[in-house]
Amino acid sequence: MKKYQKILSKILLIIAIYSFILPSTAFAQHTIKIGGTGCALGAIKIISKDFEKAYPDIKVIVLPSIGSDGAIRAISNGAIDIGLCGRPLKENETKLGLKVIEYAKTPFIFVANKDVNISDTDTSDIIKIYKGEKQKWFDGRRIRLILRPNEEADTLILRKISSEVNNAVDISKSRLGMQVALTDQENADKIESIPGAFGTFTLTQFIAEKRSGIKILSFNGVTPNTENLTNGSYNLSKQFLIVINKDSSALVHKFINFIKTQQGKDILENTGNLVILK
Repeated sequence: MKKYQKILSKILLIIAIYSFILPSTAFAQHTIKIGGTGCALGAIKIISKDFEKAYPDIKVIVLPSIGSDGAIRAISNGAIDIGLCGRPLKENETKLGLKVIEYAKTPFIFVANKDVNISDTDTSDIIKIYKGEKQKWFDGRRIRLILRPNEEADTLILRKISSEVNNAVDISKSRLGMQVALTDQENADKIESIPGAFGTFTLTQFIAEKRSGIKILSFNGVTPNTENLTNGSYNLSKQFLIVINKDSSALVHKFINFIKTQQGKDILENTGNLVILK
């Protein structure tokens, strides 16, 4: 928890450093700064490039992952223009006077290192892996479970699968020597680089970041894709919210309106998102 809070305390410093090292030409134009949950950044970066082509006088700066907590903190402090959040606002955050727009959701998925010789997992496996009752794959290779912090949306989604899974997650937090990824990008890097790795992920990050070292697993026999999310056969998802100040600039609303265009929606859909924004 202390390590996670230390990461959050560096958010404004990261933003300041990026502002300093960016070429001065970036600030000779109108600028939109975007930051937030890491798994949403890949698709937004693609949208940003097309937006800049349509509006050459506007520069869009997409910061490295600062998480949902970081996005809300940065928006409320005026450090960024658009925040990307992967969870609903907490009670104390709803009092900040921010405007929240749900724009998409993506399948929440289970994944493994590409060399792991499995293609499916189920609820029973999840419980055993997180409890530590199952520690080896079928080929004898050790399962290297990658955990996320308690506050992360991924952990909260995982806990809601069932009371048994929730209990297994609690047990996993007390196991010694466990790998914990603080950001979505760190999570992806660990799963790609650690033999036998297993963890949670999102379809949009897998597609947008072209994570070839990660294998997507079906869950309880159902393939995680937007079609199955739409028809209800796959029911694990992560929502994405745009968070802005109520007095946001015309530039900010121009970017949001661009997401609403068919071009913007196509990018979201092609990167594993189910578009909600009308």
